[in-house]
Amino acid sequence: MNMINKPIPEFTAQMFHSGEFKEVSSNDVKGKWSIFLFYPADFTFVCPTELEDMAKQYDELTGLGVEVYAVSTDTHFVHKAWHDTSDAIGTLNYPMIGDPTGAITRGFGVMIEEEGVALRGTFLANPEGIIKVCEIHDLGIGRSAKDMVRKVKAAQYVADHDGEVCPAAWEEGEKTLTPSLDLVGKI
Repeated sequence: MNMINKPIPEFTAQMFHSGEFKEVSSNDVKGKWSIFLFYPADFTFVCPTELEDMAKQYDELTGLGVEVYAVSTDTHFVHKAWHDTSDAIGTLNYPMIGDPTGAITRGFGVMIEEEGVALRGTFLANPEGIIKVCEIHDLGIGRSAKDMVRKVKAAQYVADHDGEVCPAAWEEGEKTLTPSLDLVGKI
């Protein structure tokens, strides 16, 4: 299912954030850039390495006007227990959304039905709630938060510079392209 340039699915859920349980909805996340970081389950193996990796990039992401939402099919209670008992997860400053019914996970198209868990899916939505980046991995393949920061910068650049595009491996400050007839066959 293609999610690019589609709105994020509507949802309302409970999350654990800053030592509290809070309700969050798809409407609440609009107004700023958002990363939805789906992972299979709390108290597992690759998941804490990914969430901790994202925590290391969190200050830079918030500086870019981005909020990160970790999402699994665990409850918000399990998120708190994991946060309180894991050194890696204890470093998280971003919200952890509980999705025990799997509605959000299905809405983003990353549910493994026979297991009741999510694939490793990362989605970047713009402030209007439109998905601009979608990356989905098999369970055994961890993601790079540093590369996600690069993709955020590229998506924000393209959003702010109509008609320009970012070439492969583009980094902030590097040359972009303006597609035109003159460029055809010259790259």
